[in-house]
Amino acid sequence: MRVASLTAAAALVGGTGGYFLFDLLAPYLGPVEAAPTAVASPEIIVGQASVVDGDTLEIHGTRIRLHGIDAPESDQLCTRQHDKYRCGQSAALALSDKIGKGVVGCEPRDVDRYGRVVAVCRAQGEDLNAWMVANGWALAYRHYSIDYVPQEEAAAAAKIGVWQGAFVPPWDWRRSSRLADEGKRPDQSADCLVKGNISINTGERIYHVPSGEYYSRTKINPAKGERWFCSEAEARAAGWRPSRR
Repeated sequence: MRVASLTAAAALVGGTGGYFLFDLLAPYLGPVEAAPTAVASPEIIVGQASVVDGDTLEIHGTRIRLHGIDAPESDQLCTRQHDKYRCGQSAALALSDKIGKGVVGCEPRDVDRYGRVVAVCRAQGEDLNAWMVANGWALAYRHYSIDYVPQEEAAAAAKIGVWQGAFVPPWDWRRSSRLADEGKRPDQSADCLVKGNISINTGERIYHVPSGEYYSRTKINPAKGERWFCSEAEARAAGWRPSRR
């Protein structure tokens, strides 16, 4: 269900439930005095949510991609204490347990190339996107947003969720799977030649271009968060700086 006003939200349920939805939607809609009947922002999608995977929900038939985060894919494996486990499944279960049977409200931000609504979703007033990253079950999707970088850094420091062991960032895992299916090296694309390296001494993110002095000796390890980029612009947008040599 989509609502664009507190009045409409109150009509969804009666009694104390109405007050719950007022609390849920207030962060999106602003003061009642300022917008008693409607707001100019996109309609908020409200209802019980089904979890598709760790970063995707469905509410009343609308597929919703959580803004600014990327969770392991459903069939992706990670390593914990030297044992492999289905981290994609774990991420989805964590999100499902967090939501339960409660009402979820999603504020649309965009529509992706697959036709999914990209949104910030909340349950009982809590940002679910942030919660997934803060608990280590999703990464900040820096390619599109840096909104949840602080939560990722805190989760990595605490070694929770996927940070308990080794894992491949989901965007690299998806690319590796496609390349493997095509019989290519799983760590490189012919069209993406910029190397995104992380310094073992400082943790600084540095990218190297083919003409650079250190390009040939730089190895990329996706399990450590390193990756390939298709352009310098893409590398800079993701937070990497150019090598000085």
